[in-house]
Amino acid sequence: MNLAAFLADAATEGGWQDRPAFHEGERTITHGALHPLAARAAGVLAGHGVGVGSRVLIALPDSIAWVVAFLATARLGATAVLANPHLTAERHRFLIDDSAAHLVIADDELAERFAGLPRLTGRRLLDLAAGQAPAPAPELADGHELYLQYTSGTTGRPKGVVHRHGDLPRYWSGAGAQVLGFGPQDVGFSVSKLYFAYGLGNSLAFPLCSGGSAVLEPGLPRPARIAELAARHRVSYLFAVPSAFANLLAETDPAAFAGVRAAVSAGERLTADLAARVADFLGAPLYDQLGSTEAGHAIATNGAAFHAPGTVGRPAPGFEAQIRDREGRVLPDGTEGELWVRGTTVTTGYLGLPEENARTLVDGWLATKDRALRNPDGSLVHLGRVDDLEMVGGITLAPAEIEQVLARHPAVRDVAVAGVSNERGATKLRAFVVPEPGTVHALDAAALERELIALARTELEPYKVPRQVAVVERLPRTASGKLQRFLVRQGRW
Repeated sequence: MNLAAFLADAATEGGWQDRPAFHEGERTITHGALHPLAARAAGVLAGHGVGVGSRVLIALPDSIAWVVAFLATARLGATAVLANPHLTAERHRFLIDDSAAHLVIADDELAERFAGLPRLTGRRLLDLAAGQAPAPAPELADGHELYLQYTSGTTGRPKGVVHRHGDLPRYWSGAGAQVLGFGPQDVGFSVSKLYFAYGLGNSLAFPLCSGGSAVLEPGLPRPARIAELAARHRVSYLFAVPSAFANLLAETDPAAFAGVRAAVSAGERLTADLAARVADFLGAPLYDQLGSTEAGHAIATNGAAFHAPGTVGRPAPGFEAQIRDREGRVLPDGTEGELWVRGTTVTTGYLGLPEENARTLVDGWLATKDRALRNPDGSLVHLGRVDDLEMVGGITLAPAEIEQVLARHPAVRDVAVAGVSNERGATKLRAFVVPEPGTVHALDAAALERELIALARTELEPYKVPRQVAVVERLPRTASGKLQRFLVRQGRW
């Protein structure tokens, strides 16, 4: 299956040609216009030597040009290397070297980073495509390499995760269609960008496979901008991380989200309090889910078909899950352990890392490195990352439990807890808190610290109570919203 040809055929057979596919700024492109444009753009790439087995690094902001570049690369049987354009120059060079990319599609402000490689801007690609004949689409196997998506590097070296032509339709047919019910009537808006797993499924797979549409925002998704676009396009499905939802509550008017029929949260732990407040704010259900770059999109999700608040839902269709102990033994329901999953879109492996593949992919099962437990109804409770565990005073604990308690304080917008070394080198539990706007001034930060420590003492065992609380302007998060726990442990960022 050639994904680009498959999606073009689906638009024709589904009668979606005249329906909007993507909205970017003042421009809307239909399904019927998008696929011929991508076929002509593939002719442009072919003229630059791109073919089966080539790799094309796409470092564009979310845009119609991004979608066209991806589909054009897919049509030729080449591999799209998805890169956040806001990475450092060093990280971009790493991706080029690691992926052995043949061509770069990036805007002019990044030109120096890719000196020596052929490069097209997104605008140039679209302009050249206007006068180009469509490129033929070779028939490919479902398992042919489609794209490389790098892990976000929250704990170290990014790893190139390989995904295939058959994966994207399954992101939609599983979680998107069967659980969330995303269909041709829906307009989606994902705060997470296309170059992340969460955003790729939401903003590319869902609209192109269903006949629906998606809003693309090239710039940073500030709360006011999210609200503006949601109101303008009558967004029906809003996808974001918990911290983004918290910002919407603090800075926007719920009237802007009148068209939202459901929202989805992923990427970090969603507290029960925030989930309830977001659902009330939107007047629509908020569905929590768990995904990973290695799985491509959702591993487990709540949705219209099944919703169990306080869980990340059941395994998405096509997936099964096991909770195992450190020795690999399957644990019974209700027991905390490490989450292993098996599914149709799990990666074939990390690029060029056989030892990591051997540790992470065992007999068809993926070690997610997430801590979880399974309920008797099959739903999963996410308990944080295995590598998020802290060792304090010889005791191993999960900071997510402490963060959940502190997050209930009305003055707390965002919080992270980690073991931080003091001046003597001893590790002490420390909380870093981003306050709600206008709730904390310099003079009463000490009062907030006392209140939070008192709150922790009423809810938690003594060894889980932070020794200190620091008020900060922001927490170190990746562009996809994930907490960089290793930086929190350093106590500065």
